[in-house]
Amino acid sequence: MSTGRMSKSVSRRTFLKSSALGISAGWVSGRGINAGAGLKLNPGQKSVVMIYLPGGPTQFETFDPKPESPVEIRGSFLPTQTKIPGVQFCELLPRLSSIADRFSVVRTLVGMENRHESFQCYTGRAGGRTEDGEPAGGWPAFGSVISQLLGPGANGMIPYVDAAPKMSYGPYNNNGSHLQGNPSWPGFTGFKHIPFTLEGEVKSDLVLHGIDLTRLNQRKSLLQSVKRSQQQIDGEGLDNFQNQAFEMLTSGRFAEAMDLEREPQSVRERYGALQKTDPSFGGAPQSPQHLLLARRLVEAGVRCVTVAFGAWDWHANREGSIEYLSKKYLPLFDQSLAVFLQDLDERGLLEETTVIVWGEFGRTPRINAKGGRDHWPGTQSVLMAGGGIQGGRIIGQTDRVGGVPADRPVHVQEIFATLYRNMGVDLATAQITDLSGRPRYLVDDNRFPIQELY
Repeated sequence: MSTGRMSKSVSRRTFLKSSALGISAGWVSGRGINAGAGLKLNPGQKSVVMIYLPGGPTQFETFDPKPESPVEIRGSFLPTQTKIPGVQFCELLPRLSSIADRFSVVRTLVGMENRHESFQCYTGRAGGRTEDGEPAGGWPAFGSVISQLLGPGANGMIPYVDAAPKMSYGPYNNNGSHLQGNPSWPGFTGFKHIPFTLEGEVKSDLVLHGIDLTRLNQRKSLLQSVKRSQQQIDGEGLDNFQNQAFEMLTSGRFAEAMDLEREPQSVRERYGALQKTDPSFGGAPQSPQHLLLARRLVEAGVRCVTVAFGAWDWHANREGSIEYLSKKYLPLFDQSLAVFLQDLDERGLLEETTVIVWGEFGRTPRINAKGGRDHWPGTQSVLMAGGGIQGGRIIGQTDRVGGVPADRPVHVQEIFATLYRNMGVDLATAQITDLSGRPRYLVDDNRFPIQELY
């Protein structure tokens, strides 16, 4: 297989099947991955965990309440004082409020389109439509860029993992699908740098081949399936690659990291149990155990982990009003996210792990006639922590109704510049080449890391 594009005669789905679990050759190194009793992050290993909130969360009922506004704007809930003097969150976030000095919030994000697509969060750009001006192959996700630039993580670990549950609404999944236009998948970094997907298409491939993640220890069965798949591939050099993938999954640190049963029951209980979301949203469940999995993956050496959490398209046309939905879903969001941040901090992982929590846009200042809030790309709140980011900082203030920035608008490209900076990437020099041979800088001109976070 070449270092550029994948052979046209090998379909993406066939390629995934060939790798037994969707592993791509770009990150499999010649070094073995040894199993160990503990999962320790190597010194200097930097990681990002991106927690995507499908549907676009409300800023009012979370991190930017407007208690002085009329009820049709401020909503049903009171603010609560956080650990940061003079800063309030919604009263439904007491645990996050109590540790607000450990993370920061950008209240004035701009630059998102009114599109229900995870693509914006994973790439920092709009895509799929002619007017978006995507380069050949499409924009790559942040994790794909990191995979290409930095390669495998500690001890040869997979650099990029999507740990999100499979979602029924396609554009929420981490696969470059759009509301309109062509898919932007896998982007011009190529199939080598797609994320290892723990659920979704790869999982369906496993079922198709009679394999399940719970049977990883049945090495003979898995190996037989891999050998059968080899006949479907006309690329070169995949036999050795499959063998390495097989060894990694059955005896390596990655298999350990995926095994939540290795965690003490007290830790699993601390994170909490899954709460399903209404199927009509097409989003993810609220699964605290997926956040625990993300912690274990970065602890094992994965550079970038993406997780989807919940379903946030709260128009009040599904399940109930925003008051009902907030009461139902925000307490678990508050509890599990607070535990995740505390767990990273207690284990010494937060210093080298950047956490970002956001959706594709915010919600309207005015509550609609049904009792919900509609799409609002004018601004949104973003939680950021770790990786050198100082806690207890609020970046930007919105106007009195929470609709647009009153000061310091923060562009989405500044968020990505911050993420790259935290990974140790030099934005002044780092480039990747698109499929037309044109070198591309990682962020747009005049977009820099958010200095107020440091």
